[in-house]
Amino acid sequence: MATSSAPTPHHATDAPRRVTKRRGQTRRRLLDAAGEVFSENGFGRSTVEQICERGGYTRGAFYSNFASLDEMFFAMWEQRSTAMLEHIRLAAESSDIDLTDLPPSEKVRAGTALILDVVPVDDQWYRINAEFTAHALRNPALKKALAAREQAILDTIVPILESALGRLGRTIVGDPQTLGRALVAVHDGTSVQCLIEDASASARELRVDLFTHVVTAYSRPDTTPPRTARQEESS
Repeated sequence: MATSSAPTPHHATDAPRRVTKRRGQTRRRLLDAAGEVFSENGFGRSTVEQICERGGYTRGAFYSNFASLDEMFFAMWEQRSTAMLEHIRLAAESSDIDLTDLPPSEKVRAGTALILDVVPVDDQWYRINAEFTAHALRNPALKKALAAREQAILDTIVPILESALGRLGRTIVGDPQTLGRALVAVHDGTSVQCLIEDASASARELRVDLFTHVVTAYSRPDTTPPRTARQEESS
């Protein structure tokens, strides 16, 4: 059974190669093809040949962009996480989240629902990610690389959470990273429920409820007096 070769640590953690416009197009098409193949066959049963055939490229095109299937997965993961974080940032910064007409007791849930609308619950990606995570747990170098990427997501999303909560009149209690980790855990758990129940309305409502409970538990109303114009100028 063909599986991806286990890369040395530099395959998983080095800075990406310089990407020209043409190479960027090739990478994107290969990544799209890989997503289809991984989803259909499973990560461990997918081969470079299958991906190249699906994308209409040669093995040479693959290896000029990726050292292994493991490296390709991380590129796919980076692509998706970057897009998701940008969607979350835009939702958190939009005027919709101000929710000035709602009482404080309803603001957190309404703001949470607005942000969750842009967080995908994707059957195809869930299967790919779950299989690769199991694969990485058997390989110390991959497990370390996966943990580093999860931490990078937390480092990016925590300031977005702080800003969004500030606009809702709340502030994080304790270590913001703890709230970030709790929300990742809720996302992972409720994604499974939504997928198993075919994205039923009740499963999605429960997802919003659980996120809201966690956000409320790790935050409190912000009683800090607003900064004056003079304070802003002197800072």
